[in-house]
Amino acid sequence: QGLPAESGGGSVQAGGSLRLSCAVLPYSHNEYYMGWIRQAPGKEREGVACIDGAGRISNADPVKGRFTLSKDNANNMLYLQMNNLNPEDSAMYYCAQTKRGEYHPKSDCLSLIQTKYHYWGQGTQVTVSS
Repeated sequence: QGLPAESGGGSVQAGGSLRLSCAVLPYSHNEYYMGWIRQAPGKEREGVACIDGAGRISNADPVKGRFTLSKDNANNMLYLQMNNLNPEDSAMYYCAQTKRGEYHPKSDCLSLIQTKYHYWGQGTQVTVSS
């Protein structure tokens, strides 16, 4: 299986929860970015949450207070805990990361998703019914 590789999607009712997991390429340095991106049919790709090499986490406005990104450095795993899901959260969720050596101290990791994230998983589907 190639990396990154995400899993944990499924179908839930509004108000429910899911936890996505992603096995990521391990980096021994601090110059990288990785995170979660989603895309619904007919909509643009949207950054959800991300983390940089310094451990700083950013969350997109629509998921603030509901989604929590975490990283298990020892096991090279990235997670996205999604609570209080609503139908607008339905999308294909991707785990992605930059190449090693990326360092953009003036940029939030969400702003780099469209141009700098090089490695992508195949996606895991999240469907939230009303």
